[in-house]
Amino acid sequence: MKKLFKNIYAPLTIIAFLAFALVGCADKLDEPQENNNFAGGTDFTKTEDMILSIVGVYEAFQSRGWEQPLLISVRGDDVNSGGLGDQQDFTETDLFNYNKDYWMYNSLWENVYVDVISAHTGMEQIARYQEFADAEGVAEGDQYIAEAKVLRAIMLFDISRVWGDVFIPTSSNTSELLDVTSVPTKQEVMQHIVDQMDEAMPFLPDMRPNERTDLPGGVTRYTALAIKALASQELKDYQAVADATGQIISSGKFSLFPDFYELFKTPGKLSNESILDLQYSDFGQGEGDREGHLFAPYGPQGWTPAVLGASGGWGFYEPSLKFIKFMLDRGEEVRLETSVLFTDRGIAEIQTDPAYATLPSWISNTTRDGDRINDYARALFASGKHYLPSNQLIPGRTAYGSNKNYMVIRYAEILLMYAEALTQGASGGTLTATQAVNLVRERSGMDPLQSVTLDDVIDEKFAELGMEWGKRYYDLIRLERYSELNYDGRTFSPEKAFLPYPQPQVDQFPILEGAVN
Repeated sequence: MKKLFKNIYAPLTIIAFLAFALVGCADKLDEPQENNNFAGGTDFTKTEDMILSIVGVYEAFQSRGWEQPLLISVRGDDVNSGGLGDQQDFTETDLFNYNKDYWMYNSLWENVYVDVISAHTGMEQIARYQEFADAEGVAEGDQYIAEAKVLRAIMLFDISRVWGDVFIPTSSNTSELLDVTSVPTKQEVMQHIVDQMDEAMPFLPDMRPNERTDLPGGVTRYTALAIKALASQELKDYQAVADATGQIISSGKFSLFPDFYELFKTPGKLSNESILDLQYSDFGQGEGDREGHLFAPYGPQGWTPAVLGASGGWGFYEPSLKFIKFMLDRGEEVRLETSVLFTDRGIAEIQTDPAYATLPSWISNTTRDGDRINDYARALFASGKHYLPSNQLIPGRTAYGSNKNYMVIRYAEILLMYAEALTQGASGGTLTATQAVNLVRERSGMDPLQSVTLDDVIDEKFAELGMEWGKRYYDLIRLERYSELNYDGRTFSPEKAFLPYPQPQVDQFPILEGAVN
């Protein structure tokens, strides 16, 4: 949300606060926050400033380095790393050859933990404000603390899926991690997340994120329910998954954005499908303040944009041929067009397989918005879900994907998680598994199914969620469908499920040396 909150208070006040707040966050994990608050000398009697503490937590949460979501998501059979680049160990990670000294591993671990600690710092600061607040202020503080718990939970969720057994900080005092006698297991982390969401939910607003007027797009009760469902899914507690997702569905508050193609672009920002987004903005202006994620790694190295001067990308993230052929076999059009940017060289590569010598006429190296994707060395395709058409850039902005949000959890995933839980034996009282799957299929122009099996649901998740946060990879790991990861010369085995701990963290926390991940 960052400067999206600038209209709540004077812009310079928030910007100055956030700049001060993040000074402590930039330090290494072993350097504790001073005074357990973002800003030394804060006057906690000025309880009207309490909102600044939760704004600081959102700022930390949304400060994702470009490498973080890429590393989280690169190992699935839906996506390949772009080759021929200067990040060879990123490509090796995609091939399940891991280097514990690779800088991306340490960056993901360290920076996510810094942001988790920032969440604790914010919660502790809010609690200090509450000491001087009236009853309304105390209730407001309870909500903000609950929001921080939710943001902290999704960050712990991500790193536990990447590494398995990871630390669970309990305060902003990071020195306590030096004294732990065992590293919490992945199951313990996921159960902790479930428990935290149960604690947080009573204090969170009962509305969609886009209905919030104080912090638009902020965490709500349904965000917590979604994260509880995700953690329960990792625990294979499918009844808990069905219960949590069923509450979201039965609320009647969420719906699928009608246009799948535009969902991932400007028209889809903070739609009724959004449950959690990383929010960025150019604030409707061609220069000046801007908050954005670096989407260039996802973009094509070579393109001829419809809007002259729009920048291309780095070619680090490529939809796999396996995914493309899977989609073609299903007769997908809208979801395939949305998910994949084609080059002529990529189209020719598909056609080298006699089974795909004749492709649908709509497959082209030019998008419906007129951007031509030229051949480039690193990849055959680029990710369409991370693409913002050049004609949707605000005039004056040229950075690839500028003004684009980064979706984290959306309602379509909730429907499919619910459907999977039912096919895994859970009971649900809102929809059948078939009805939930068909809602997702209908949006994409696919014919309805008469019934669904677990395999049907997993295929639907592949089609719907490909290229999104490694969701496909972690489904395959959870379901032990390891053979799916043996494609295009890759060889996967269960001991490759988690990345090795980064060597700088093992050096700092020797207990990680003996931990199993």
